Amino acid sequence: MKILVVDDEPFALRLVTHQLGRMGFSDVVAHERATDALAMLQSDAHAADVILLDLQMPEMDGVEFVRHLASLRFPGGLILLSAEDERIIETVRKLAQAHSLDVLGALHKPVTSEQLQRLLGGAAKTPMRTPRTEAKRYSPVRLMQAIAGGELRNVYQPKVELGTGRVAGVETLVRWQHPEDGLIGPDQFIPLAEEYHLIDDLTRTMLVKALAQARAWAESGLDLHIGVNVSMDNLGALDFPDFVARALATAGVRPEMLVLEVTESRLMINTLAALDILTRLRLKHIGLSIDDFGTGHSSLAQLRGIPFDELKLDKGFVHGALHDAANRTILEANLGMAHQLGIRTVAEGVEDREDWDLLKRLGCQLAQGYFVARPMVGADLPGWMVEWDGRRAELVAG
Repeated sequence: MKILVVDDEPFALRLVTHQLGRMGFSDVVAHERATDALAMLQSDAHAADVILLDLQMPEMDGVEFVRHLASLRFPGGLILLSAEDERIIETVRKLAQAHSLDVLGALHKPVTSEQLQRLLGGAAKTPMRTPRTEAKRYSPVRLMQAIAGGELRNVYQPKVELGTGRVAGVETLVRWQHPEDGLIGPDQFIPLAEEYHLIDDLTRTMLVKALAQARAWAESGLDLHIGVNVSMDNLGALDFPDFVARALATAGVRPEMLVLEVTESRLMINTLAALDILTRLRLKHIGLSIDDFGTGHSSLAQLRGIPFDELKLDKGFVHGALHDAANRTILEANLGMAHQLGIRTVAEGVEDREDWDLLKRLGCQLAQGYFVARPMVGADLPGWMVEWDGRRAELVAG
């Protein structure tokens, strides 16, 4: 394994290099100047499998270095080192992850050999990532054809009760089944749909398909709430509540079984128009969920002024909160507030048993994430529920 250490403090550089040598890592390159390390990587992005990076450096600090690594599409692992406040280190870690860098960990200086061994041991088991390729771009005309031609497919991710393990419902997600390019994720076409005002047609198509699936499940004995994401284009269309009511009636689904999920940050675009539409939807007994809660600019005002009955905690605050005091505090505060307001709570991004146990202990009601299940086609849900029944007793008892 090739390791690059970047730290402007000569003593710290020698110490880490010595620790690595004692651990058996012989291919180690050390640089006091970040600009020298960057020049080496610019000539060969594969010059290092792992970079140990100090954050507080002259000429080029760690944040700048991370930005350059992202532009180089560095495929190796990154370990952040700093004597700064742990919240600063955590912020840089999240920034690097947002740049799609493979962050193995973030350590407060002085680091120990045990900490390095733990992180580097994991890196040794993980193959070096291949550089990212640019995602294919599609035209709005081609997306319009896909919507009209039935190429969009719904998949469903379960939501389960933390207290009982019961499957309470699903969130509807969309994929594009392209005839030549295969299955395309939403990141490649949802922004396009929003930019060219195709999102209203896309959402209405998803909604009709989701309600048909809900009816099919109900006929087989599965009575599940079904969540569908809505956009500001939907909430700006005065006919939207009546469209939803007609779609429910056509599918034979009770209004209270539908939950429309609204991303919090988008409500700021036109709150007055959204308030009109959302209130009319609630008058029709359709559920409303505020999605990605905590990421927008006026979270409390939204809860006070709009009749939401479900709050979805953003995954950025959920996964790993057991070991992140700031995120855990935010979770506790939001869960307590929702409880006082009588609003149902759903945690997104539940990735492991630690997330599950913490949320259960904090009183969250519903969990959604890869620890429970990945999104699946509607026909696969009954089979998954049989498997889930084998897990739920242990999770509920724990």
